[in-house]
Amino acid sequence: MKIRAFQSNDEEAVVALWQACGLTRPWNDPRADIARKLTEQPELFLVGTVGAELVATAMVGFDGHRGWVYYLAVSPKHRKQSFGRALMQQAEHLLMERGCPKVNLAVRSSNSEVIEFYRQLGYVQDEVVSMGKRLIHDQTPNPSINTDAAR
Repeated sequence: MKIRAFQSNDEEAVVALWQACGLTRPWNDPRADIARKLTEQPELFLVGTVGAELVATAMVGFDGHRGWVYYLAVSPKHRKQSFGRALMQQAEHLLMERGCPKVNLAVRSSNSEVIEFYRQLGYVQDEVVSMGKRLIHDQTPNPSINTDAAR
């Protein structure tokens, strides 16, 4: 797998990958999330390709205090080939280059397979409560986007 920065012509493949991986939610328009990321540290929006096929993503950010990883996704047919591990290693490398002391990520508590993936990479559960507040309410324009998640 080759890892590179997102390019504008990747958008449809990225959204399709996120849908295939069950990452999209009706309250988060994936196209709006992509557009927002491209305004801040676009070089930290990573995609993985095998030949011409986009097979993986990781949206990385650093706010000067902590690094974050969102939208880590590997195509179901390309899993168990260490592509997720390679993306996380690249994300960590890019964050360390920026002087980032710690990386955080969020995983739905019901997603035990992904929690175990991160544990194997050395991540531990912090004793914190994650809280959020929507400031902008997205309306997903595409009804085919996965809406079966618990809210």
